[in-house]
Amino acid sequence: MADGISSFWGPVTSADWCEKNYVYSSYIAEFFNTISNIPSILLALIGLINALRQRFEKRFSILNISNMILAIGSMLYHSTLQRMQQQGDETPMVWEMLLYFYILYSPDWHYRSTMPTFLFLYGAAFAVFHALVRFGIGFKVHYAILCLLCIPRMYKYYIYTKDVSAKWLAKLYVGTIFLGSLCWLLDRILCCDISQWYFNPQGHALWHVFMGFNSYFANTFLMFCRAQQLGWNPKVVHFMGFFPYVKVEKPKTQ
Repeated sequence: MADGISSFWGPVTSADWCEKNYVYSSYIAEFFNTISNIPSILLALIGLINALRQRFEKRFSILNISNMILAIGSMLYHSTLQRMQQQGDETPMVWEMLLYFYILYSPDWHYRSTMPTFLFLYGAAFAVFHALVRFGIGFKVHYAILCLLCIPRMYKYYIYTKDVSAKWLAKLYVGTIFLGSLCWLLDRILCCDISQWYFNPQGHALWHVFMGFNSYFANTFLMFCRAQQLGWNPKVVHFMGFFPYVKVEKPKTQ
């Protein structure tokens, strides 16, 4: 905590990160770790508008909304450093991965009602369990397993996609998750050293920014793949020549 600034939220009861607490405001514990979630909210809002405007399936609207909820939960967590807010950040992380699992695997699932029912019950059970039991490494292992379960299908979509621009979305997805994970790891492992530096590179805040773009690229790539499955003739176009989004041309019968 910075000299002369008191904590509005009281003692820290959650996991603490490498950023110094309450440097800029008594209401925001980790300033950069808090505001770095804003790009995630804006990118998810752009994805939501595109999904609604082109009448994609509701799953993509829900996915983008879940991205926004996760970012808001992360802002509340890092601004307060309280255990309840940490759970409000971690539980949506699991819910979001369950949504990705559904979007990736549901097109080939023969029993349509069983998957969403199971995933809903699983997410609800996890939320209750996580509210009652505090576990650190267990959550990280559980989250990593959910991420790994999605990789085979993402790779399958990549190799079956012929569109060069869509493949670039997948590559950007891999690149951002690699850079974000590197920032996250360095911030955790080298925190003692970084704390002595004159300038803190804010690795965890960079993780938030990279993961905001990571989610956007993942969502856009999955929207492209789903539009292909539905015969909507999707194309990856670029706003102002650089910002990618999916544009579809649905058959007139739809």
